[in-house]
Amino acid sequence: MPSPLSADRPAARPPGGGPVDALISQTRRLKGEVDAVRRDTPADAGDPRERWRRALYDLALHQLDDLDEHLAQLRDDPLRVSGDSGGHGDRGAPGEELPAPAAPPRASLLSRVGSAEWDLLTDEVSWSGELYRILGRDPAAPPLTLDELPSLVLDEDRPRLTDMVTGCLVDGRPIDGEFRVLRPDDGIRTVHMMGEPVLGADGSTVSMWAVLRDVSELRRCRSAVSETRDSLHRHAAARSEHRLAVELQEAVLPTWHGSLRLPRHGPRALDLAAAHLPPSGRAPVGGAWYDALELPDGATQFGVGELTGHGVGAASGVAMLLGAVRGMAMTGTPPGPLLDCLDRLLDTSAQPALASAVCLRYRPDTRTVVWAQAGHPAPLLYRGRAGRALDMPRGVLLGAAPGSGHGQAEETLEAGDLLLLHTDGLVPGYTGASAVHRLLALAPRFAGDRSAQDCVREVVREFGEGERTDHACVLVARVAS
Repeated sequence: MPSPLSADRPAARPPGGGPVDALISQTRRLKGEVDAVRRDTPADAGDPRERWRRALYDLALHQLDDLDEHLAQLRDDPLRVSGDSGGHGDRGAPGEELPAPAAPPRASLLSRVGSAEWDLLTDEVSWSGELYRILGRDPAAPPLTLDELPSLVLDEDRPRLTDMVTGCLVDGRPIDGEFRVLRPDDGIRTVHMMGEPVLGADGSTVSMWAVLRDVSELRRCRSAVSETRDSLHRHAAARSEHRLAVELQEAVLPTWHGSLRLPRHGPRALDLAAAHLPPSGRAPVGGAWYDALELPDGATQFGVGELTGHGVGAASGVAMLLGAVRGMAMTGTPPGPLLDCLDRLLDTSAQPALASAVCLRYRPDTRTVVWAQAGHPAPLLYRGRAGRALDMPRGVLLGAAPGSGHGQAEETLEAGDLLLLHTDGLVPGYTGASAVHRLLALAPRFAGDRSAQDCVREVVREFGEGERTDHACVLVARVAS
């Protein structure tokens, strides 16, 4: 086996390197020294002891190659994730544990290595005692011939063993491969086989020798390391996607906090406040949204909605919808036709999705609100110490039946009236009419001179502590005097 380094020129320790660099240098120096001793070992095909020694040198070089590769991976740390805004590197969320490969049982090298020789001229077979243990054979039983050896091997691995043996006997190729055997005592074991043909004076193969090693624990360890690496890569990718979705959501949703007065000037304005309620556990970003903006004609457009899906796809879908809503609203498109346009937009998007929404336009001069809905809970109107749901115009989910059309309704408001808009899931454990009933029960708390922000706090205080499975939004608009 060629060595990447010569024993005459061992690898120097990198200047200023850390402990892993020093270990890599020592490993490569040892590889060179082992290879030099191996080259000095007589390659006497007629001496089984020399063949055995040479095979052990080859195995040692195999292991040193693996050690060199693993140390290089440890030094390069290919799993490091940079740019984590939290500054936690590869650590997961609080309380989250990353998988770690189990350490293989300790065992000496020689206790897992056996040898065999098959004489083709005399049909004699010689096995070492350790080979019986590796293959799970009774030491009192005769060793298996080359024709009988595949009987120990799993069916799917027999063609590989046959090819290796045939290539050695017919073409004179060295053997270097693995196969699995089913042992009666402890199940399936992986065996690595290295061997060479022994040629006669006429150049024909007269016998074949081999060194076999039980590498089951090594393979299990490698598999665990590989699975852990893949898991870490997936974990890092998921965190990166979650971070991207959060940043996209924050960039799209309104930036105002606390109360917002729209229109900003003049009487009869709306006092607005909103909140986003995340799920109880760690969950990907959802498609719930809320929005409010002042229009050029002095009206105020506001609404809430929810897009199916999670993660970056949902966040990018919300960005598309809100962009369309704001653009059409600024051009004067009424709520009903606006939802019709959103319906067609979702129908033609590259990633079809469903969405619910409620869209309202408030005119301060008349204190009237025109609104439309698409498969969404109706706004709740609180007046005095009582509340009710507004009568809904027709409208189905966006993307469910393009072209079906969305109707409009109009409501005249009074000073002090309060409108509450919400997405499904705001009241944990309740949906539909039962959720509306729980929300309407808050009417006495909304009475008086409570601001929109105070009312939002009451909603969050009442329903924000329960076990929530998805994202939810609430928006409150109170008519100023």
